[in-house]
Amino acid sequence: MSLLSAASCELPVRVTPRSSQSKIEVTNGLVKIWVSASPTDGQANDAVCLSIAKAIKQAPSTVTVKRGHTGRDKVIRIDGLSLSEVLARLSTF
Repeated sequence: MSLLSAASCELPVRVTPRSSQSKIEVTNGLVKIWVSASPTDGQANDAVCLSIAKAIKQAPSTVTVKRGHTGRDKVIRIDGLSLSEVLARLSTF
């Protein structure tokens, strides 16, 4: 029997690495994330996952990059929450 919830979602995001500040903005269902980390060696991807996990109050292990490892447009997989729950939590962050 699995301990993970069956709910999961894929969240499309636009990432800006090497920003002076880290923040998340949700506008009309579009999620934009600014991270101070460099895109070198996946550091920005790790920072994006950590920022999202912190904002939605989930364990970092439940947030992974599914597509877009080397681009600014990414699809983030989040286990344990539906897309509407994730967007609601990000909107209040």
